[in-house]
Amino acid sequence: MLKDSFNRSHDYLRISLSDQCNFRCLYCMPDEQMEFKPAAHLMSADEVVHLAEIFIAQGIRKIRLTGGEPLVRKDAKEIIERLAKYPIELSLTSNGVFIDKFINSLVTAGVHSINISLDTLDPIKFKSITQRDVFDKVWSNVKLLLQHQIHVKVNCVVMKGINENEIAAFVDLTKDLPLHIRFIEFMPFTGNDWNKNKVFTHSEILAEIEKEFFFIKLQDAKHDTAKKYQVQGHKGTFAVITTMSEPFCSDCNRLRLTADGKLKNCLFSAEESDLLNQLRAGKDILPLIQQSVLNKKMSQGGQFSDTFSDTDPLKLINRSMIDIGG
Repeated sequence: MLKDSFNRSHDYLRISLSDQCNFRCLYCMPDEQMEFKPAAHLMSADEVVHLAEIFIAQGIRKIRLTGGEPLVRKDAKEIIERLAKYPIELSLTSNGVFIDKFINSLVTAGVHSINISLDTLDPIKFKSITQRDVFDKVWSNVKLLLQHQIHVKVNCVVMKGINENEIAAFVDLTKDLPLHIRFIEFMPFTGNDWNKNKVFTHSEILAEIEKEFFFIKLQDAKHDTAKKYQVQGHKGTFAVITTMSEPFCSDCNRLRLTADGKLKNCLFSAEESDLLNQLRAGKDILPLIQQSVLNKKMSQGGQFSDTFSDTDPLKLINRSMIDIGG
């Protein structure tokens, strides 16, 4: 088992398959002329699987495939099918556009849970946020996943002045659909124009929901990053990921592997460990993994102030969100 200096065990690995995406979301990758890494600099399918094997041997029990958009990779189907053979819980985060093309592979691979990134229910606003006119396609694929009894979490990044007025509408979806809405506090990354005034906090989100619904607090599982709730009588649930206002780092069990094979021991870590180039050089990378985990800071990569409103985003050392992997 991979343990850090705070005795936290790590059994959850997020693997980014690509630094590319077919969207250009304002808070993630707004530039149409983004330059992406050459394929030779990214992990091949064989390297993804080999690295996953090493982590699984060290106690990793859950792997989530992310991007960019993971399904833009031409060999995404192959990677999903190969990883599905291991004794892990395999899941995926996607913007939803290509789900219909992969649905048979996802079902066959036993992928029981998928996160869909969706920040608005308004097709016009959707186009404004993503710079793509495909809301109907995404929503159709959300319903397709439900038809196949796949557990669907909808990830909504709440940004003040952009979509906080849709919070109740998202919760209303859970009345008749077994969706699990997850409101995410807006987080700072390189190039995403974050400032404290755009953060809509956990307490503010609950206050919005209380205007229209009576809800109860649900029991949160060990290692949960989201605080879960349910409107009584609704089929689905909602939750808030409170990264900024109420960090949950004390029980963190997550590691991240970027598409170019760098290990990040925290979403906000400044330090990275280059596993891919060491692997290609024939080196034993297990000591590198173990040391990276040991170096993990207690909270938020050691880069944030105690209060998020005091955090200066220009002083943070990190990648863009798409370059890390969602």
